[in-house]
Amino acid sequence: MRAPVQPSACRGEEGYAAAFGGRRTFYLKPDQLEAITAARDSDPVVAKAYAALIERANAALKRKPGSVMDKTTIPLSGDRHDYLSIAPYWWPDPANPSGPYVRRDGEVNPKRETRSYDRTAIGRMSSDAEMLSLAYYYSGDPRYAEKAAQVIRTWFLDPATAMNPNAKFAQAVPGRENGRAEGVLDTNAFQPVIDAIGLIGPSGALNAAEAKALETWFGRYVDWMLTSPIGREEQAAKNNHGMWFDAQLTHYALFARRPDIARKTVVEFPQRRIAVQFDPSGALPAELTRTRSFHYSIYALEPAYDVAEIAGCLDLDLWSYADDKGRGLRKATDFLSAYRGQPASWRYTEMKWPANELDALLTRADWAWGAGRYPQSREGMLALFYHIDAR
Repeated sequence: MRAPVQPSACRGEEGYAAAFGGRRTFYLKPDQLEAITAARDSDPVVAKAYAALIERANAALKRKPGSVMDKTTIPLSGDRHDYLSIAPYWWPDPANPSGPYVRRDGEVNPKRETRSYDRTAIGRMSSDAEMLSLAYYYSGDPRYAEKAAQVIRTWFLDPATAMNPNAKFAQAVPGRENGRAEGVLDTNAFQPVIDAIGLIGPSGALNAAEAKALETWFGRYVDWMLTSPIGREEQAAKNNHGMWFDAQLTHYALFARRPDIARKTVVEFPQRRIAVQFDPSGALPAELTRTRSFHYSIYALEPAYDVAEIAGCLDLDLWSYADDKGRGLRKATDFLSAYRGQPASWRYTEMKWPANELDALLTRADWAWGAGRYPQSREGMLALFYHIDAR
C-alpha cells in the first residue's frame, strides 16, 4: 500500500511545510494554490472568485470570534466550556410535546442552529478561520492572519473562552440521551482549522508557544476520542460516522505529532471500513437505507477521501487499494458517478438530489486519479478546493 512520490508531497507530521514555505498544511497543496494565485489577475473567473473570497473575509474581520461561551444552555456538567449540541433529526413529539424527542430522518430541527447550543458557533469559527487564512495567503494582508489567529485562539486557547477537548454532550436528544457517539461528527469542523493554522504560519500571528499549545489541545482531543466510551462507540460505527471518525483521528493525530496513531488508523482502514461498509458493486449499503440515500453515500465517501489524503502523507496509498472482490474507493466512486445527471435512475429514497455534492466529490476524484478521469468544471474546482465560489 506504498504511495508513489509526488511533486510537493505531504511529508508525515510536517505536511506540505517543506514545499510550501513553512506552511504546515495537510489537504491544501502548494502547487494548486500557487496556480490559483498565478491566474488571479489574468483569468476573469479566478478574479471573480477572489473578489468573493475577500468580501467574505472582510465580513469575518468585523465579527466577534465565536466561542463555546456564546450558548445560552448550560451543559449538564455545569461547565460552559463543554461543547453542547442537539441531534439534527430529532424533534418534539406532537403526541407528547414535553416528552422525549422523536426521530424524523432527513429533516433538520432548526433549534439545532440557534444560540441555545454551540453548533452555529463552531461552524462560524471554522468558516471564518478558513476564509481569513485563504485571504491572507492570496493577498498577503496581515490583517487577515491576525484575525484568523484571534478566531483560533478564542476557540482553543484562551482560558476564558476555550472549548474543553471533548464532545461528550454533542448531539444530545432531549428526554433520551445527554450526548451521543454521533456527536463526534460535529467536530469535523476542526479539519479546515488545521490547514488555516498552517496557511497563516509565516505571518507569526500565532507564536511558537501558541502553535505548540494547539498541538497539545488536539493531542488531548485525540486521547478523548480513543479512550472515552462515546469516542469508542463512534469508532465502532459501521456507517459514515465511522469513516468521519477516522478522517478526524488521522488528521488531528498527525497535526498533534502522533503519526503512530494516524498510521495505525490508515493501515486498518481497508479491513475496518472498506471490507465492512463497501459492497463489491461499489454501493455503501448502510447509507442506502436513509431517506437521503444518495447524499449519504457521498457523505460517507468524503471522509474516506480525507483518510486517503492523510495516507499519502504517510507514504501509504488508499486511492488505488482494492480487495479481492474489487472493493475500494475507486469502485465506490464509479458507482456514484454513473448517476451524474441521472437522478431518475436512482432506485433508492432521496428527498433532494445532491447534484452539487456529486460534482464536488468527482472534482476531488479527478485530482486523485488523474485529470480527465471524471468530468469537472473549473468553477467547481475553485469552490471546492479554495472555497472561492465563482459560479
